[in-house]
Amino acid sequence: EGRGTSAPGPLRLTPFSQTTTSFSALWPRLTALDSLLCGAFAGAVAKTVIAPLDRTKIIFQVSSKRFSAQEAFRLIYCTYVKDGLLSLWRGNSATMVRVMPYAAIQFCSHEQYKRQLGSYYGYQGKALPPFPRFLAGSLAGTTAAMLTYPLDTVRARMAVTAKEMYSNIMHVFVRISQEEGVKTLYRGFTPTILGVIPYAGITFFTYETLKKLHTEKTKRSQPYPYERLAFGACAGLIGQSASYPLDVVRRRMQTAGVTGSCYSTILGTMRAIVTQEGVIRGLYKGLSMNWVKGPVAVGISFTTFDITHSLLLKLHQMGYFVH
Repeated sequence: EGRGTSAPGPLRLTPFSQTTTSFSALWPRLTALDSLLCGAFAGAVAKTVIAPLDRTKIIFQVSSKRFSAQEAFRLIYCTYVKDGLLSLWRGNSATMVRVMPYAAIQFCSHEQYKRQLGSYYGYQGKALPPFPRFLAGSLAGTTAAMLTYPLDTVRARMAVTAKEMYSNIMHVFVRISQEEGVKTLYRGFTPTILGVIPYAGITFFTYETLKKLHTEKTKRSQPYPYERLAFGACAGLIGQSASYPLDVVRRRMQTAGVTGSCYSTILGTMRAIVTQEGVIRGLYKGLSMNWVKGPVAVGISFTTFDITHSLLLKLHQMGYFVH
């Protein structure tokens, strides 16, 4: 590309040191692309692992049935006996369609927000102080939720309905749009954003803080994989517990069209849940299952992202890229 008069050669891997393109000019673009790819992969792996527990949690969240670990595993077993093993992953295709762009956008935007906030606060290339660390996570979660919300509604509908009602993802979109209106795809959007702000903020804040403390204590720049898993599990446990009631409200509002309920506002939904089921058994229904699946999912997600991101980083640092 303008480096001489000779015809361009075949596609090849070129050592970074032999190119005339500056490292600083190319690195931000590669970092964003790396983060998108690693985030999508991390989200897909984590959600697939915990999909049966996630589906079971949603079914309890949108019903008035009392939750217990025994009832949850009975539901999983009955679903397996009645519809087969793969039925436990019903709605997972919609989850993948949603979670891969969601996780990609969240992780990528988190890297960008960290960079921008670091530059603004004078911590470029260093660990951010507590508030910017929380803010970067909140902004990343909010950005991802805003761009992928309709897919979350579709995923919730597929999780709580029989396969005869919705045959595939597009069928859900078409039926909701025709029978309930396009606005229904965004029902529950406000509690989602209100829940994402503390959830994503606390989750990323906790994970980044634990990594920072680990580095200071051990003098190792990178934790081992099992340490990353533990840090992610702690982050998921704290973050999901803090925002869980809004998650229940969101699911009730998303599935109101197929459960026969009428939930139109956040406060109205909360009031109805508390009146009929109580605070703990209503707004916190399924939280104990979230304490199992949440830390596992977040731990796997953060660990997968960090490991794959580090792998790509090493490949770049070794001096190879495609041009």
